[in-house]
Amino acid sequence: MELAVYNQQGQDTGRKIELNDAVFGIEPNEHAVYLDVKQYLANRRQGTHKSKERSEVSGSTRKLHKQKGGGGSRIGDINSPVLVGGGRVFGPRPRDYRFKLNKKLKQLARRSALSAKAQEGQIIVIDTLTFDEPKTKNFVNFAKNLKVEDKKLLLVLAERNNNVTLSSRNVPNVRLMNASDINTYALMDNNAIVLTEGSVEIINKL
Repeated sequence: MELAVYNQQGQDTGRKIELNDAVFGIEPNEHAVYLDVKQYLANRRQGTHKSKERSEVSGSTRKLHKQKGGGGSRIGDINSPVLVGGGRVFGPRPRDYRFKLNKKLKQLARRSALSAKAQEGQIIVIDTLTFDEPKTKNFVNFAKNLKVEDKKLLLVLAERNNNVTLSSRNVPNVRLMNASDINTYALMDNNAIVLTEGSVEIINKL
């Protein structure tokens, strides 16, 4: 697969870049994408939720009335879950939501995401992206030049660029990543992907 290469002014340079068909041209595996996104979101969960059970609630352990002969139900102490202010039955406990996936499945999911975006025409390749100074206006103009200013944008660079990073961080719906760090969730959570030529060389080997 070949894509036209644009400059940061949005003009076609007249050159094309080759995208590896093994990465950008496969039949997307939706289930692999689902599992990888599910793992990413699960790994982000803190799992610190907790409610107090009967033994943890602050309250007397005195038996409220005798077991038999009162004409009412049996009842224990005031911490009983059936009473207001009592403990909670089967409440949430701290837990780890993380789970593992095979490397080859994660690789398939990443390639499936890239292929799906390529088939939908949501990938744009630029030759390079540099700013003389960190300025939000520079990035806004860049997005307008590529006609992606109203889209949720993922910008992938070959390596970190401080001026670009600082210029983009106040722009809503923009995410910046290095090519070596891309993941399935980041790829699917947008409707426009801008790659630099340097990042394409790295991604072609993923």
